Amino acid sequence: MSLLADIFPQPFWSVATPEIVMLGLICTVLIADLFIEDERRIITFWLSIGSLALTLWLVLSSTFVDRTVVFDGAYVADPLSQVLKAAAIGFVGIAFLYARDYLRANDLHKGEYYVLGLFGLLGMMIMISANSLLPMYLGLETLALSQYALVAIDRNNATAAESAMKYFVLGAIASGALLYGISWVYGVTGTLQFDEMAAAIVADPSLNSLALWFGIAFMVVGIAFKFGGVPFHMWLPDVYEGARSPVTLYIASAPKFAALALTLRILSDGLGGLHGVWADMVMVIAVLSLLLGNVVAIAQSNIKRMLGYSTIAHVGFILIAVFLGTAKGNAAALFYTLTYVVGAAAAFGIVIILSRRGYEAENLSDFKGLNARSPWFALMMMFVMLSLTGIPPFVGFFGKLNVIDAALSSGHMGLAVLMVLASVVGAFYYLRVIWYMYFETAEDQAVLQASADTRVVISLNSIAVLVLGIVPGWLWSLCVAVLG
Repeated sequence: MSLLADIFPQPFWSVATPEIVMLGLICTVLIADLFIEDERRIITFWLSIGSLALTLWLVLSSTFVDRTVVFDGAYVADPLSQVLKAAAIGFVGIAFLYARDYLRANDLHKGEYYVLGLFGLLGMMIMISANSLLPMYLGLETLALSQYALVAIDRNNATAAESAMKYFVLGAIASGALLYGISWVYGVTGTLQFDEMAAAIVADPSLNSLALWFGIAFMVVGIAFKFGGVPFHMWLPDVYEGARSPVTLYIASAPKFAALALTLRILSDGLGGLHGVWADMVMVIAVLSLLLGNVVAIAQSNIKRMLGYSTIAHVGFILIAVFLGTAKGNAAALFYTLTYVVGAAAAFGIVIILSRRGYEAENLSDFKGLNARSPWFALMMMFVMLSLTGIPPFVGFFGKLNVIDAALSSGHMGLAVLMVLASVVGAFYYLRVIWYMYFETAEDQAVLQASADTRVVISLNSIAVLVLGIVPGWLWSLCVAVLG
């Protein structure tokens, strides 16, 4: 320890304890799973949940009043990283719980799902605390490679394999674009650290040149792909539909926090002084995402694909908030991301519960007459759909309201009107699910099967969209505080 203290005089290890412990726990779960028989694979599940619980405790027990930058400026610990890490860990745990019964019923209950999920979480945590483009890229690749493998986890499913290949090829192109942009930005500014980059741009206005704009454009491409923004969205509906439902749930939830960190760290922390350069690019992607996502979702009959296109539309709201370049806009982006993931996790969780061995509840018609089969889960799904629509008093309404208010405060009346109109269009396909559940005759009379703990958690998850809508003030205050 004395040698380490001499080499690293700053409190490196204590600040990065969650990531260090998580890596050790992943290795423990990986090795332990080698000696666990298939019929006792539930042990791997509980080891993974225990690893998440310990890591979450380490994150929450840390107190960061100010930004703490260590590892020669590569790692930052601040309130934003604490909130995003806690949220990512929590929703990875929820994804594991929702997936357990499904994986066991479909003979997919292997340790790979949990180990890959934990590796992906480690990548998210690295991205969230990255203060340099290099660890940001390494975290992104750790997450991306885990997701590619997760999509193809069902080796006998040709559709999943095809989706994984599409995701891998397009992801490799996007990663290459991001890395190419990083090389240009580094060449112009002479640094990879976000704070040094921002200082260099302020100190030397001549750096604001065509070469830097070129690099920023490629970096925006990488950001848009990770979020699933138009026109870099091609992978998202195919992967959502082709992957097994637990994998879709994983991809649709926690990684959104890493994508938000990627966006805020690069554009706000590193390139905030060049808002006029990247703002128009982000606005175009946001508007296209808002329009295409809502319009194309109307034509979908597969609920996972419909939720995929709706995700693209929600990304439009988040990117509009980031485009504003204000503290209020960034807080609105964080609030929207947190509340959207709550709703998305519940929606895919109910899709998983409706599925059973040899049968995937992927079509909208599978929700017909759900109220007659299970009034409670029909009610929970209605809560989620109304929240995603943006109807009060559900929290989705306040997510959209905050973004619209931030746009109006910045003088963007046209964007505010567009968001309202897009929300009206989006209401159609969300309310259609409610119509099927309550006003159509059931085509499938199978009884919903789920363990007691899964039913409790998914019920709490769904009720959360109502509770957070009734008392949204504390969450908004938290978002404002961590980005203030």
